[in-house]
Amino acid sequence: MRDEDRQFCPKVSRRQFSKILLATAAASALPVGKGRAAGAVASSPEAKVFLQGLAKDAPDSAIISAVKEAALAATDFSWLKKGDRVLIKPVCNSPNKYPATTNPAGLKAMAMLLKERGAGRVIVSDMSGVQYVNLKPDGLRGSTRKLMQDNGLFQAAQAGGADLFFPEEQGWSAFFEDGPVSGSHWKAGIMIPKILKEVDHIVLMPRTARHMVVGTTLGMKAVVGYMRHDSRLEYHRDAATLYEKTAEANTVPCLKNKLRLVLTTATKTLTTMGPDNGYINTPETGLIIASDSLVAHDMASLAWLIVNREQTPEPEKKGMKDPFPERNSLLNSGVVLILGGVGEVARTEKMPSFILNSIWDEPVLKHYFKISGQVPMVKMVDTANTVPVKLMNKLSKMVVKQA
Repeated sequence: MRDEDRQFCPKVSRRQFSKILLATAAASALPVGKGRAAGAVASSPEAKVFLQGLAKDAPDSAIISAVKEAALAATDFSWLKKGDRVLIKPVCNSPNKYPATTNPAGLKAMAMLLKERGAGRVIVSDMSGVQYVNLKPDGLRGSTRKLMQDNGLFQAAQAGGADLFFPEEQGWSAFFEDGPVSGSHWKAGIMIPKILKEVDHIVLMPRTARHMVVGTTLGMKAVVGYMRHDSRLEYHRDAATLYEKTAEANTVPCLKNKLRLVLTTATKTLTTMGPDNGYINTPETGLIIASDSLVAHDMASLAWLIVNREQTPEPEKKGMKDPFPERNSLLNSGVVLILGGVGEVARTEKMPSFILNSIWDEPVLKHYFKISGQVPMVKMVDTANTVPVKLMNKLSKMVVKQA
């Protein structure tokens, strides 16, 4: 187990954090690294991803209906028994509204659907990014509860009949150690909330967005929202294998064995900067992306991010408007400073980066293919003939590995 008395750095305000990021980004640009080799993998059985199209600026009522329809297409909910407890994991890393965080209407729809299908208790839970929430053995700065109230997720969860749970409010001891796959790049197990032992199922509701440190933030990256801050420190400090650790964190038994559905409301995407700010692209047809396969979902979500980046004005993808990949290692050091102080920054490894031209460039996906030994044969399914044929064909082609 981890050292329960590990000490962290002093408090850092949001303004100080912004200055840290701006200062590191203004430093010399790092050379772009190469993605790690994924190794030999085999094709796996077909994995379906269900898409529901929505008109630009669709009202919440249409989003709610589309989310329910996509979810029912992706799973028959046979895993859900009357009275079961289900945890919905959204993404709430800031007070900023969707698409910087999970879509509130989508969250409301999922909570309602789970209750309609017989769930005894639906719990919405996340722990926000370190610039807003920092949990230490001897105290806490910030509040995910307040952030969810600001961005609308709190109200949406309640409107859908869900309870809310914020791990940091329970303190340092509210976490337990769960281990990733054998031979992982983690030095120890990962500290995740004990409430995960108490629920029967998990539904993951990420967003589709760029990330200035990691490159992308989709379903797999959302795993960081479970982690206690000593695990987050290891994750960011040992940065040479951060992508690998992202994939491996999704293999911890309590998460992998209980994950039933991954659904993203992607009517808008954050195509630059990220995870909290950047260019918001609103395509003429937005998507709901749903699958019972995490990796297949992320392949489709990443393809959708690439399509939306193609629609983003070029000036928005330059310099500080999109510092990844040139400055991601420096920005990562700013995160380590908040988590562990100057001493940990001195130990921080240089972080590799990549150019995102296709989904096959993304190192988290590549490592997940490697550790699973399979690349899913993803089949895109239009649930209600609401996705333009040209877009369906393009996305379908993007998720098929070319010889």
